Amino acid sequence: MYRYFLEVAYNGTAYSGFQVQDNAPTIQAEVEKALAILLKQKVELTGSSRTDAGVHALQNFFHFDISLPKEAISLYNLNAILPQDIVALNLYKMDGEAHCRFHATARAYKYYIYQTKNPFLNNRAWFYPYHLNMELLKKAAQVLMEYSDFTTFSKRNTQVKTYICKLFISQWEQEKDCWVYHVKGNRFLRGMVRGMVGTMLNVGREKITLDEFRAIIEAKDCTKANFTTPAHGLFLQSVEYPAGLLGEK
Repeated sequence: MYRYFLEVAYNGTAYSGFQVQDNAPTIQAEVEKALAILLKQKVELTGSSRTDAGVHALQNFFHFDISLPKEAISLYNLNAILPQDIVALNLYKMDGEAHCRFHATARAYKYYIYQTKNPFLNNRAWFYPYHLNMELLKKAAQVLMEYSDFTTFSKRNTQVKTYICKLFISQWEQEKDCWVYHVKGNRFLRGMVRGMVGTMLNVGREKITLDEFRAIIEAKDCTKANFTTPAHGLFLQSVEYPAGLLGEK
């Protein structure tokens, strides 16, 4: 039996999230279906990072076990079966103990907003035509680096043992026509990035002060955060592993 990591990217607009759900299209369901057609057997996938409905990914991973050698798994043929909004990027032959979720050391996300109407950014960024104090917005991103308990930014009914996360990067930057929130951490809670972005934007619009922003974080109460941020502006940029973990392509 061999273990493989499958690297994928996708536009999440048409999907109800990453993980398999009953009676709803998901990324995992589409990839499992395509692999079953290609390999003529059922393949059960384990995902590295779950993304919510409508969220995109430039890089995400699955792992699966199968008795077939790597030469029998054609990415070209797999991509011919997959829908146009999902692509298989790479296949890695791994050590049998490698786990795409538990061995990941960091995930990086970017959230895109734009302030001048642009049809080419539709479904890939959030149109946000309000005045923003960018200095305050940048300071709010740095405030997040002071904390490790992100209970406030976790949606309800999240089944996790801890709300502790370590952020490595938290910053706003400009990329062409967009303002982009770039965040990297060892793990993220359900809805966490969108909750942070929505609440920071209240700082940028001067609806709340930085002190009030800190109080919201310290309250550990998700009802105080702003989760109205739409999914289509969010991209999972990368999933990182220890050097040398990924096997041969």
